[in-house]
Amino acid sequence: MAVLGYMHANESNDGAEGSTMMPDLPTSAAALAPPDHRDGYACARAWSALAAAHAIVTERLGLALMDATGLSINDFEVLLRVDGVPPPGLRLGDLQQTVRLSQPALSRMAARLENRALLRRAGDPTDRRGVVLAITPAGQRLLRQAVAVHAKTLQAILLDQLSPDEHDQLADMLDRIVKGSPT
Repeated sequence: MAVLGYMHANESNDGAEGSTMMPDLPTSAAALAPPDHRDGYACARAWSALAAAHAIVTERLGLALMDATGLSINDFEVLLRVDGVPPPGLRLGDLQQTVRLSQPALSRMAARLENRALLRRAGDPTDRRGVVLAITPAGQRLLRQAVAVHAKTLQAILLDQLSPDEHDQLADMLDRIVKGSPT
């Protein structure tokens, strides 16, 4: 008699008794097929790994940037996005699409960066309600320092853990995800 998925060695499906326990092995094609990586468990595992990696990278990068430059990750992201934008600058609303902060939080951040003389805020010449941001020379100097810290930190905590081929694979996969994601 089968008990909890085991059959006795001498037992057949007709109920004959035996003395040795053997696992009741699945024999259907579906049970023998390789696991489907699109199932919920695989998705949850991928999400968990991505979230854990993001938390580690974000924490260490945030500490390194703050220690070396006094910039938060979001400050760094704003300066990086505004740098190189032709005059009159980048609209605050356009920045909100890439720096995931609420409009009031982004406005307060821009004001703090302006108070530190890293950004200049001005009215948008094409829309009286809008604000444009431009990086100052002091902002560019600090951004150059921050970019070096960013590169060194990411190299140590992310890229040194991967082979050069994996660097390209990771970048390609993440780019594909970003391009397929609604903004």
